[in-house]
Amino acid sequence: MTPMVKAEGVHKSYGAAHILKGIDLEVNNGEVFCLIGPSGSGKSTFLRCINHLEKINSGRLYVDGQLVGYRQKGDKLYELKDSEVAAQRRDIGMVFQRFNLFPHMTALGNVMEAPIQVKGESRAVARERAERLLDRVGLADKAGNYPSQLSGGQQQRVAIARALAMEPKLMLFDEPTSALDPELVGDVLDVMRDLAESGMTMVVVTHEMGFAREVGDSLVFMDGGVVVESGHPRDVLGNPQHDRTKAFLSKVL
Repeated sequence: MTPMVKAEGVHKSYGAAHILKGIDLEVNNGEVFCLIGPSGSGKSTFLRCINHLEKINSGRLYVDGQLVGYRQKGDKLYELKDSEVAAQRRDIGMVFQRFNLFPHMTALGNVMEAPIQVKGESRAVARERAERLLDRVGLADKAGNYPSQLSGGQQQRVAIARALAMEPKLMLFDEPTSALDPELVGDVLDVMRDLAESGMTMVVVTHEMGFAREVGDSLVFMDGGVVVESGHPRDVLGNPQHDRTKAFLSKVL
């Protein structure tokens, strides 16, 4: 089977700062793939490269067998037009640390907007799906509320519903609970568990080790822009083999 995500020798630099130093990994269809590691290890940068929010300097990144952001002719890569990149992103949902909701739109409006503007759906079709998704994330009664009237956890659940409204085949989560008060984290993780059980392919940058252990199918520990250790979450978290992994986990578990 074609992996949903495949990285081959991915490098990314910002000027003299070499952030990703040859990332090789695969995410299978239907898998919950967790990325952990210290701040500055390259986890979020790699996640943003998957949907070409960040351009890689060398290597190859594929989503569902399709080269992301580029077209290859012979041995050369040619960057896609903005419209072509946008078309690729339609299949990739992303949930950020900060919720990035439109403040002037209700929860319902936020979830409806992209299918109407990007896919040209009718308001009736977009509304029916948005109502169903808000119910799925436990916010049917908040459809008419604006972001300022919602807690951080509720805003993040709206953000998840908004990403799902485009019916993506891949969901990317960039530390989705890191900006939340501790008592609000559980509701967001419950929604993510439900997504995992439904078979959604997910790449999750997280500090929630319990979630990674319980829900994850694969886990990668990154540090200094490289994959230090990888395997099943219970194996890596319960019996790390690399000294750097052991040192990191001793501080977070």
